[in-house]
Amino acid sequence: MKIVTVCGMGIGTSVLLKMNAEKALRALDIDAEVEAADIGVARGMARTANIVLTSADLADEIGETPAKVIVINNFTSVDEITTKISEALN
Repeated sequence: MKIVTVCGMGIGTSVLLKMNAEKALRALDIDAEVEAADIGVARGMARTANIVLTSADLADEIGETPAKVIVINNFTSVDEITTKISEALN
């Protein structure tokens, strides 16, 4: 499984989301590759991803993709990320 975490610049926030997504995946016992990206790069990466994690303001900018785009409200909340990934996979 491939997951892309997205923020506007691809430097800080997407890396924070990536680290917390990895914690969530460990809690769910799911093996996945998680990559952080800025919105420009993420548009291409989303075409081969299973899941895209991003903020509400960037979700529409991902464009058409076969990946499930999941809006995360609090990038520091491992509980929220865990819940939303679990819901998306069920």
